[in-house]
Amino acid sequence: MNKNQVLVAGAVLGLLAVALGAFGAHALKPYLVETGRLDTFETAVKYQFYHALALLFLSIFMKSENHRFLKSAALLFLSGVIIFSGSLYILCLTNTGIWGAITPIGGVLMIAGWGFLIYFGIKKAG
Repeated sequence: MNKNQVLVAGAVLGLLAVALGAFGAHALKPYLVETGRLDTFETAVKYQFYHALALLFLSIFMKSENHRFLKSAALLFLSGVIIFSGSLYILCLTNTGIWGAITPIGGVLMIAGWGFLIYFGIKKAG
């Protein structure tokens, strides 16, 4: 991913986080409360938003640094959000618990993205 793709990915994730958060808080709230999935939906939105901001930060940082670890972190964040938040959204909308088994894969991808950033920072400092 190049810096412009990372910027667009972060902006799209941010836009969708706001839209889905509003949709969940208003149109879906009665259903989510009834199924006991409101907290799960909010977790999906929250992690999506955190990583949208991380991608926006990365796109700015990538203007001066074009390192493969930064590109890898961006790709891991994006794929992690799609799998983590996406599986939680599907879980909430369908109330089908099996989707929760996929969620940790997305979490591991997001953690790996942060690991790439840590490693990059250590290499730059040393």
